Amino acid sequence: MLDKIFESKNIIHKALDASWMRNQVIAQNIANVDTPNYKRKTVTFEEQLLQEMSKSDFKNSDVENVDIKVIQENSNLSYRLDGNNVDIDTESAALAENTIRYNALVQCAGYSSIKYVLENAK
Repeated sequence: MLDKIFESKNIIHKALDASWMRNQVIAQNIANVDTPNYKRKTVTFEEQLLQEMSKSDFKNSDVENVDIKVIQENSNLSYRLDGNNVDIDTESAALAENTIRYNALVQCAGYSSIKYVLENAK
């Protein structure tokens, strides 16, 4: 039982790292909303995690091998004349979504710790 708690904590902590990095990237996008030729950046983690988890030989300890990547999105596309492809409404929505995700992950991480303590108090 404890192994499963620790394994799930590995995934939660890696997801927290990804969420934190995503917050930084979104903030960078917002800060550069008026910078000519700036291209929006995004963070990929969940897609890679799902891909790894779909493998039959995946172990939860393998989550450390899943990279958190920052990618430049639509580098050749822009709907603005200055070459910038950042939309403040999209970034604001992404920031709100990421904040909710981060808070949920923090609660999960805390819950796992409490559950671990309660099980060992017996």
